[in-house]
Amino acid sequence: MGLPTLEFSDSFLDSPDFRERIKCHEIELERTNKFIKDLIKDGNMLIVALKNLSAAVQKFSQSLQEFQFECIGDAETDDEVNIAQSFKEFSQLLNTVEEERRRLIQNADDVLITPLEKFRKEQIGAAKEGKKKFDKETEKYYSTLERHLSLSSKKKEAYLQEADTQIDKERQLFYDASLEYVFKIQEVQEKKKFEFVEPLLAFLQGLFTFYHEGYELAHEFEPYKQQLQFNLQNTRNNFVSTKQEVEKLMKRIRSADQDYKPPGQWTMEGFLYVQEKRPLGCTWIRHYCTYEKGSKTFSMSNTEAKSAGKQNGLVLNQPEMFKLKSCIRRKTDSIDKRFCFDIEVVERHGVMTLQALSESNRRLWLEAMDGKEPIYNLPAILSKKEETFLNEAGFNFIRKCIDLVETRGINTMGLYRIGGVNSKVQKLMTTVFSSKAPVDMDLDPETWDNKTITSGLKNYLRCLSEPLMTFKLHKDLIMAVKSDDQNYRVCAVHALVHKLPDRNKEMLELLIKHLVTVSAQSQSNLMTVSNLGVIFGPTLMRSQEETVAAMMNIKFQNIVVEILIENFIKIFHQPPDPNVPLPQPQSRPGSRRSRAICLSTGPRKPRSLYTPTLCLADAESPCIGDTFSSSPGSTPMGSMESLSSHSSEQNTSSKMASSAPVKDKSLLDLRRTPSQLSNGPRSTVCISSPESSSREDAGRTDGDSEDALSLSSVSTAPWLSPAPKKAPHCRLDLRPALLPRSPAPSLKSLHISQGSIIIK
Repeated sequence: MGLPTLEFSDSFLDSPDFRERIKCHEIELERTNKFIKDLIKDGNMLIVALKNLSAAVQKFSQSLQEFQFECIGDAETDDEVNIAQSFKEFSQLLNTVEEERRRLIQNADDVLITPLEKFRKEQIGAAKEGKKKFDKETEKYYSTLERHLSLSSKKKEAYLQEADTQIDKERQLFYDASLEYVFKIQEVQEKKKFEFVEPLLAFLQGLFTFYHEGYELAHEFEPYKQQLQFNLQNTRNNFVSTKQEVEKLMKRIRSADQDYKPPGQWTMEGFLYVQEKRPLGCTWIRHYCTYEKGSKTFSMSNTEAKSAGKQNGLVLNQPEMFKLKSCIRRKTDSIDKRFCFDIEVVERHGVMTLQALSESNRRLWLEAMDGKEPIYNLPAILSKKEETFLNEAGFNFIRKCIDLVETRGINTMGLYRIGGVNSKVQKLMTTVFSSKAPVDMDLDPETWDNKTITSGLKNYLRCLSEPLMTFKLHKDLIMAVKSDDQNYRVCAVHALVHKLPDRNKEMLELLIKHLVTVSAQSQSNLMTVSNLGVIFGPTLMRSQEETVAAMMNIKFQNIVVEILIENFIKIFHQPPDPNVPLPQPQSRPGSRRSRAICLSTGPRKPRSLYTPTLCLADAESPCIGDTFSSSPGSTPMGSMESLSSHSSEQNTSSKMASSAPVKDKSLLDLRRTPSQLSNGPRSTVCISSPESSSREDAGRTDGDSEDALSLSSVSTAPWLSPAPKKAPHCRLDLRPALLPRSPAPSLKSLHISQGSIIIK
C-alpha cells in the first residue's frame, strides 16, 4: 500500500484519521532522510575507495613505466623490441583509463554528494521546519481554544467579542500552518521521485562512461595485444631453440679437458702466478694474463693487490703490457715449483718466471708463445666426423625429398616439425649415401614415409662439412638482419646470397623455393614463414665458433631464413643492388626502442558518453556497443605468420587469415628445439647420436630434438586471441579505424533540472 493522500479540507477537521495519515508521511520522510544520510556516507566511502584504487593503479603504472628490459647480445629482434616496449604501453593504457576515473572522482562530489545533501537539507529540512511550525501552532491553537471555551458567559460582551476575535486569529494561523505542512510534506514525497534519484542516475552515467571508455580502449588495444602475443610466441620459440643449443654447448665443454682453450679474442688467456723477488726471498703473485700472438703482446693484471676498482668479486689493477721476445720451459730441477716457464720481454731486463696451473695448461701457453717445447695439438672437444659435401648424390637426394613432400605431404600438419622414427632415418641415410648406391637413386614412396623424408632432408643439410650459407658469410648475414633499416636487411641479405659459391647458391635456391611452397599451405600444415625460420635457421647457418654469444644469434639466423622465403623472387631471380654497403658492426642504439609498434603514440579517439537508452530505441537496430563488438566467429583464427617486422618494402595492409580448425590450436605453438650435433664418428652419411639410437623406436624422433612436436600452447598461451596476418616483413598499423563519435561531456555538464538530465 502507498502513502495515503492528504486532503486540504482535512486540515480544517483535524480528525484523528488525518493525524494518522500525517504520521505515516512523517515516518516515510524520516526513513528517506536516514537513507539519504547513509547513502551520502557510503558515497563518500566509495569516492575514497576510488581515490585509493586510482592511486594504487597509478603507482603500479609508474612501476611499469620505470622498468626497462635489457636483452643479451648487441642487438634485438623486432619481437624483442616490441616486448621491451610493452610495459610502457601497459603503463600508458592504465594511465588513459585512470584519466577517466580521475574525472569520475573529481566530479562525483558535485554530481552525487552535493545534490543529495541539498535535497536532504532544503526539501526534507523544509518539511521538518513545517512540522515544527504545525506542531507549535497546533499546541498554541488548542490551548487557546481550551481557555476560550472555559470563559464564563457572564463576561462582558466586549470582552467575549475580543476573545472570539483572538480565537479566530489563532485558528487561522493553525489552519495556515496545517495547509502549508500538508502541501510541503506531499511535495517532498513527490519530488524525491526525481530530485533524489537524478544524482544517482548522473553518478551512474559517469560510471558507465568510465566503463565504456575501458571497453573502447580494450578494442583499441586488441590489435596491439594480438601483435604482442605473437611477438611473445616467436620469442618463446627462439628461447627454446637457443636454450637447447646452449645446454648442449655446456655439456660439451663440461666433457672436455679442463685446460681446453675456448675460442676468444686472445690467442691465450688465463691465470698465471708470477715470481717476484723480495729481499728475504721471493713470492708468487696471481695475475690474469693474456697473449695476442699476432702482435706478440703479453699483458698481466694483478688480482691480489687491493685497488679502487672491483669487478665480479676480483680486485683489479691496470694491466701491464709487454712485448714478448722469447719463451722457454723452465727445467724442473732448476726451480722448486712445478709447471713453470720463463719469458723475456722488451720492457724489462732479465727473465720473468711464470707458473701455469697444470702441465697441460703450461703446454698451451708454450704453444701460443712459440715456446721452446714440443707443440701439441689442442684437445678435441668433439669426435671428428667424415665430411659430407655438396655433390650430385646430395643434390639428387634433396630433389627427390622435395618432390615426395610436395606430391603427397605438403598439407601435413607440422610438416618438418614432427620428426620421423630415428632408426628409419638412419636407414634412409645409409641407403642413399652408401658407396654402392647410384648417384641418381630414387626414393620409394612406399618404403619411406613423409616424416622420414623430411627428417632425412634436414639431417643431410646439418651434416655438411660447412653450413650451406658458409662460415665466411655468417657474421655478415647476422649483422645485416640486426640493422634498424628494414629495407636494408632485405637488400643486404640479397647481396650476400649472391656471394655464396655457385653450388651452395643453387641448393639454397632449390630449398627456399620448396619452403615458399610449404608456407603457402600454412592454413593446413601450420608451417608459417616464422615456423620454417625456427626450423631451418640453425640448419642452414651456424657459427664456426661454438660460444654462448653465437648461440644468442640463433634468433637472427631464423630471421635470415624468413627474409629468404618472403623475398624469394627478388633474392634469387634479380641481381642485387651493387651500391648496397656491406653490413658493419653497430652498437645497440638507445632510440631503437621507439620503433616498437605502439598503441600509446597513436591518436586517441574522442571520448564518448555511454548511453544505455540507445540500446532500447529499436529492437532491430544495433546498440552502441555493437559498433565495437563481434561475435566469437567473426574474427577467424589466423596462422602464426611471421610477425617480427624484420624487413620489407611490401604493402603494409593487414589481412585476416582464414580460420584454422579448433582441434588444431594445440599445434599453433609449434616449438622449436635446436639441432643435435652427433658425437659419434663421422661416416659418409651423418648418423644420429648413439644415445638417440638406443631409443630408436621408443618415440618419434630423427635425432633432432627440434622435431619433437610441442603441444604446450594450450597451457602456456590459452589466451591467444584471433590475430591478423601481417604482410611479410612489414610494419603493421595496429590502430583500428576511427569510428565517428560525438565528443563526451564531463560529468560537470550533467545538470539537474525538473526531472531531466540536460547535457550541455
